[in-house]
Amino acid sequence: MPFDTILFDVRDAVATLTLNRPAVMNALNAPMRAEITQALMTLPPGVRVVVVTGAGRGFCSGQDLTDAGAAADLERVLREEYEPMLAAITGCPVPVIAAVNGVAAGAGANLALAADVVIAAESAIFIQAFTRIGLIPDAGGTWIVPRAVGMARAMGMMLFAEPISATKAADCGLIWQALPDDGFADGVAARAQTLAQGPTAAYLAIRQALAASLTQDLPAQLALEAHLQGQAGRSADFAEGVAAFLQKRPPVFTGR
Repeated sequence: MPFDTILFDVRDAVATLTLNRPAVMNALNAPMRAEITQALMTLPPGVRVVVVTGAGRGFCSGQDLTDAGAAADLERVLREEYEPMLAAITGCPVPVIAAVNGVAAGAGANLALAADVVIAAESAIFIQAFTRIGLIPDAGGTWIVPRAVGMARAMGMMLFAEPISATKAADCGLIWQALPDDGFADGVAARAQTLAQGPTAAYLAIRQALAASLTQDLPAQLALEAHLQGQAGRSADFAEGVAAFLQKRPPVFTGR
């Protein structure tokens, strides 16, 4: 399908969604938010993992501050444009990898952090830049960041709005992995293929279980684990995984 602000490509069961406004460091405007949402909600058959990355030298510089319509009513834009986009990421029917190739600032940082896994080039930086223009973090940042790094680190990141290197972000648990720039593309591709060849239904059940664990007590979480494991135990992927283990061969998962 044709898009104006993103590129969308599918190869070997991996869909790559590239934010494509490099002249403005892939700043988010209304068309881009709508196209990200549309692309994630209408994935072609056969896609088993999505990689979100940025064109040019940045991942995403956040909200496009030249977008007069957004500045006029931030609450409406967050409700009507950001929330559907973030729901499309967090509710995507396959795992989502954010491949952060450069600066991820403001809403751009939080768009990346909404993914299931965040892998960044070592030269990339993350900035909760909102206080620099008199705003609070949005696009899910106040929910995602403290759960990832704790309240003290989240507060410092948001009050001081200082750049956090990819290496530091990985060390403090904000992201999964920082890779050398020279091997970044190959490293992301290898991670994407690992997920594309894996048990997709189990991956989504893990997402569901981890999300629930943030608000449930232990008995409720154990009950959810039992329920989800029961479903997984009835899947074709479980049968294949056991058969492959016994036959000493790699499993061939189908996501069913």
